[in-house]
Amino acid sequence: MAPKIRVLLADDHAVVRQGIRRFLEEADDIEVVAEAGDGREALEQVWEHRPDVVVLDIRMPEMSGVEATRRIKERFPEVRVLILTAYDDDPYVFALLRAGADGYVLKTASGDELVQAVRTVYRGKSALSPEIATKVVQQTVTGKPATAADQVEPLTPRELDVLRLAARGLTNRAIGYELGISHRTVQGYLASIYGKLGVSSRTEAVTEAIRRGWIVIE
Repeated sequence: MAPKIRVLLADDHAVVRQGIRRFLEEADDIEVVAEAGDGREALEQVWEHRPDVVVLDIRMPEMSGVEATRRIKERFPEVRVLILTAYDDDPYVFALLRAGADGYVLKTASGDELVQAVRTVYRGKSALSPEIATKVVQQTVTGKPATAADQVEPLTPRELDVLRLAARGLTNRAIGYELGISHRTVQGYLASIYGKLGVSSRTEAVTEAIRRGWIVIE
């Protein structure tokens, strides 16, 4: 009898982990050997259990899925990382694939699709949800993500400082405190950023800056 595929689950929601575990362990060839509630714990569990596949969410406490993926692949290149998440935003997709993720599946996938994705990455192949595969193919063909816009005026170093702090979720006042400027000045910088990028919100500005490689998700 062939050995089972040993899986580590990492998601900050216990109920979600229970559901994923139930789907996976219905398969005769998969065994969940450990669980983790945040990215740092996931890294520790990989060290302890040396699973074949890590099923990893993106947004977790202590350490993001992007950083956890990067560290897992640096330290344990033989371990396969399958991202299972609700997020299909271009910045997340391409940041994780650059970090070394072997697969990217959305939580809208069925239990059978998840099981098949685990088997696929275990065999050394890529497993991508159709929506993610489309993004990857489109970038391969065009050289840029599907949502890429025309060339825009680059941001100044100070505008990049403001945007990096905004990406961490800081308020205008907190950003001002960090940079030694007033919150009104921060508002002015954000208005300039929005104008240059052709966006109307922080989220859109951060997403576009990440896509262009101006700031990095950590």
